[in-house]
Amino acid sequence: MVLGVRSVLRPQLPILILMITATIFLGGCGGPRMFREGILSGFGFFNQTIDGFKEKMAELGYIEGKNIRYDIQKTDVDITAYQNVLKKFIAEKADLIFVFPTEASMEAKKATQGTNIPVLFANANIENTGLIKSVREPGGNITGVRFPGPDIALKNLEIMRELAPHAKRIWIPYRPDYPIVASQLEILRLSAATAGITLLEAPAANAAKIKADLQSRFKPGDIGVDAILFIAEPVASVPDVYAVIGKFAYDHMLPIGGALMETGKYGTVFSVNINPYTVGKQAAPLAEKILKGIPAGAIPVASAESFLQINYQAARKLGLNVSKDLLFQADKVIR
Repeated sequence: MVLGVRSVLRPQLPILILMITATIFLGGCGGPRMFREGILSGFGFFNQTIDGFKEKMAELGYIEGKNIRYDIQKTDVDITAYQNVLKKFIAEKADLIFVFPTEASMEAKKATQGTNIPVLFANANIENTGLIKSVREPGGNITGVRFPGPDIALKNLEIMRELAPHAKRIWIPYRPDYPIVASQLEILRLSAATAGITLLEAPAANAAKIKADLQSRFKPGDIGVDAILFIAEPVASVPDVYAVIGKFAYDHMLPIGGALMETGKYGTVFSVNINPYTVGKQAAPLAEKILKGIPAGAIPVASAESFLQINYQAARKLGLNVSKDLLFQADKVIR
């Protein structure tokens, strides 16, 4: 009788073991984990960072809808909007918050204090912002890809001096309350003083103030400005502000550098900046480490590479001499 029972059960035993194993595995794991990531783009100029980030994350095995979900929120230099978006991410218990640029990153660090939510920043200055303790050990719940603002500002000034050696008075507009302005101005002032250049600083938050500043420098027979240089801050990129600056430069044949922009007949000459798409790809491996359990504050901060663009056509119209060496250095030349 016992032999009969054994003979019945023996063929079914492998199937039974397989069913028990599958039940334990599925019950314990529930399939692949679905990560939830909040992405806050706080300035439209950097929106391509999202594309580069998602592409590299997919290469690393994080497939949208399969094992990761992105909640993408975009706004433009609006602190209240940043705070509301971050509250949403925190309430929904995001596994990671990816945020940029500087002021949005600062808000994210502040908002996530006391939570277990890590923050990954990009396109953000670390100088005088309190974002991190050090590049090697950022500390807390944060790491990211640094925007080399002071380095880029200095390089832009050097290129302006090469293209327009006659320019001894360089006008710089900026939003006075923007957190990354001070570190850029500090290094520019030192370099300008050494080179015998006068920086004409124009702290202004809107087109009317920009126009008033330019008009205040104008005197009969002397417009008071030899060249215009943009630094990393948002006011110059506002369309109505740039329209005022562009018209003034066009009317007086002044070179504009520091950002590559064009509105109708008003165009800039060159730009040293970062490539937002490339920065996104740089950030993805840091996100992977965080999602695998490495504390964000223990992951060294990366630094974005600068990207030189020259509008050769605009430079020639202004009679500027663009050397072969400078053209060779350029990552992109518009002819």
